[in-house]
Amino acid sequence: MIIVKDRTEVALVGIGGQGVLLIGKILGEAAIFDNKNTVQTTEYTDAARGGFSKSEVVISEQEIAFPGVLEPDVVLALSQQAYDMYKDQGCLLIYDDDIVTAEGSYNNIKGYPITSTAEKLNNLKVLNIISLGIILANVEIVPYESAVKALKHNIPAQYLDLNLKAFNEGFARGQM
Repeated sequence: MIIVKDRTEVALVGIGGQGVLLIGKILGEAAIFDNKNTVQTTEYTDAARGGFSKSEVVISEQEIAFPGVLEPDVVLALSQQAYDMYKDQGCLLIYDDDIVTAEGSYNNIKGYPITSTAEKLNNLKVLNIISLGIILANVEIVPYESAVKALKHNIPAQYLDLNLKAFNEGFARGQM
């Protein structure tokens, strides 16, 4: 597991409908539960589904003077476009190897079967929560317990069990 510096910058990037904005919100709230300062920014196209979507989260023990991600520590790439944008950043890049073709050999780039894991859970809508589990298994951004608390706060009761299962599945895969 990687332990990051005082200011942690995370970019969650994919296409509309994959839930990157929701996991950005959950990650930021988990940081608040851990008594850290956090800010989240979002960027997306006018196409609700299928267009570019990005959530950036900055977490720090100190006050956050600039809310944007300048040099990401961690990137989640849930599309080929996202992977191509960030593959040369030198940060930890986690990608969905079911849909992204990784070319070349780069340090700190890890592919996981995110989409197929969601398919095994019979719900593609949880691929974002699986991804969050993978990220937190790889990088100690917030404690596991804070993430679970934020999940419980943001997921409707009727979907909570499935989402907790997805988060735990992602966390387990990320530890492999």
